[in-house]
This record gives sequence, structure tokens and C-alpha cells, in this order.
Amino acid sequence: MRSTSVGVFKVATKGPGDVSGLISLIVSGAIDPAAILAILGKTEGNGGVNDFTREYAVAALCTALAPKLGLTPHEVEQRIAFVMSGGTEGVLSPHITVFTRAEIRSPPGISGKRLSIGMAQTRDFLPEELGRSAQIAETAKAVKAAMADAGISDPADVHFVQIKCPLLTSERVEAAAARGNKTATTSSYSSMAYSRGASALGVAVALGEVTSDIRDEDVLRRHDLFSKVASTSSGIELMHNVVIVLGNSDTSASAFEIGHAVMNDAIDAPAVVSALQSVGLEVAPQAKAGRELVNIFAKAEASPDGSVRGFRHTMLEDTDISSTRHARAAVGGLIAGLAGTGMVYVSGGAEHQGPAGGGPVAAIARLF
Repeated sequence: MRSTSVGVFKVATKGPGDVSGLISLIVSGAIDPAAILAILGKTEGNGGVNDFTREYAVAALCTALAPKLGLTPHEVEQRIAFVMSGGTEGVLSPHITVFTRAEIRSPPGISGKRLSIGMAQTRDFLPEELGRSAQIAETAKAVKAAMADAGISDPADVHFVQIKCPLLTSERVEAAAARGNKTATTSSYSSMAYSRGASALGVAVALGEVTSDIRDEDVLRRHDLFSKVASTSSGIELMHNVVIVLGNSDTSASAFEIGHAVMNDAIDAPAVVSALQSVGLEVAPQAKAGRELVNIFAKAEASPDGSVRGFRHTMLEDTDISSTRHARAAVGGLIAGLAGTGMVYVSGGAEHQGPAGGGPVAAIARLF
């Protein structure tokens, strides 16, 4: 009987162009480059429209992997899903998480559902489709395709859906106008939120968390509509959505498990503890025999009502520092303290990703 073996490797980076840790794992035989399916990273940029560290990191990884795979850098980028999230404010530490997948003969002693990963892509979007129902519907289709790719049929087994989505530039806005169409916004920065929000609602539709009759005007306005497992990041380097589904499947013989919880606000420590407990771990130091934490993935945002548990916050009013940077630092510090490491994946901008001001938090543990 054949099963899927999923591997997870967390690698520290000295800068967005540092690939030495990944190459060392390949040279040692720990990672088969042909088995790499996705790479998620945190880079030390500003996380905004002009964050060059995301594209720089992807270019460096593709260039390094090309000779290992016998491909061109462009072909590597088409083969592997790269999601780089800019911004490592506070105690967050730059790193990449490499996911591998291979088919193996089912080993004895493996029982229960284990970590599985699936990937899919949408078609390219027109600029006027970003942040609107077309992006929601196409994302929902891609999520279902990624679930099938992961061998997951029950939405309850999906614990984290990472999406890389596009944003608008002035050129893209002008192209839509030339066709007589208006975009959801003319601001590149605001378009990141629209794209993230619509993508997250696509996840919610696919998993049955909301109904499919979402209107364009609901995006960024209906805060009661959200996914409990969606994590979306926007970037300038693409015009389609890349969807990565992480969950547990009985078709997997992986040495890893994933679980999740939902933070109701930026200081929801019990939710982080619940995420750790969902994979058999406790608050740091993790002394649980036979299990170890690999990584935590979370979304963070400044609560849109301007308060946290009744007390005013100023994240939305700071004209010097973006609210997404404040949120990453705050939530990153909270999670780092509970996990015992700052090398965790916390992404800013949680529109429709968890309740307003909160966000999903997922943990991956290795069993040994």
C-alpha cells in the first residue's frame, strides 16, 4: 500500500538572499530537491507594496534550486509554490519553512491522520476582478482542487490554507480603465487588503464556513464573514492566486501533525495555547515526550474598531508605521513567548481571516 510522506523543515536565514541553510540540507541528503512542493518564508522587509525582499528571496531560492533540479530559475518558480511574507518586526526572526512531498510504501506503526499538503492555482485575474466576487469564486475552486491534491475530503481536516494573491499597481488600474472598467480601489496599498479579503472569503466558501452568495460590497465591510483557517498574503509578482492547503489525512504517513485555533483578538493567548494543545504540545518549554514543535503560522491585524477589549489602540492612527507592522510585532511577541521561539510565521493583514482584530493560528508538531 502506498502513502504520502510530507516533510517540514524550518531554516533560519541571515537575509532575504540567504539560501545556505537550504542548500546544506540538500547536500546532506535531508531534503530531496525534487520533493519540494512549497516554501513559506518570513523576510525582513516592510510588508508593503514596495517590499523588494519578497521577490529577492524567491529569486535567490529559484536560482539556487535550478541546478539541483535541472531547470531554469523561471521553471523552478512555476514548479514550487513560493509564499514570502514581508515583515519581521519585534522578536520575529527571518526564516523559511520548506514542505516536501513524496509517495512511499506505507510504513508499519503509522496510525491516524497525519500532515498532508496540496496545491492549486487560479487563473490569472483581470485588475478589475481583484477584491471582488470573481476572485472569491475562483479561489474557492482552487481550494477544493488543493484539498483533492492533499487527499483531504472533510473540511474539518483542513487546518491552514495559505494563499499568495495579487495586488493592483497604477499600470494595472490604468489598464482596467482603458477597457472602461473600474477597479475595487485605485490605491495599491488598499488593493492588498481587498485581494487578501476576497481570497480569504474564497476559502470560507470552499469549506462551507459562509454561504456562496457574497456580494462585492461585502469585502472589507462584512466583518462577520470570515474563514477560521485562511492566511492570505498579497504581492506584486503575480496576477493569480497560489493556494496551499495544509491538513491531516489518513492517506499520509508523515511524521507530522497540524492543528489550529482562532485568536479573537491580538492578545488571545489561550487560543495560541489551544493550537499547541491540538498537536499534543504545551506552552514552552515543550517537554512533551515524543513530540516537538516545528512551527506556528498565524495572521494578525489591528482591530478595525480601534480597540482591544474595550481599550483604545493607536495602530490605525499611526502615520509613521503601518498598522500591519504594529500587529505583526504584537502578535509575534505573544506567540513567541508561548512557543519559546521568535522563529514563527506571523503575517499581517487578516481581513476576513478570523474575526475582526483576530486571526487563525496553526501549529505543526513532529512525532518521533
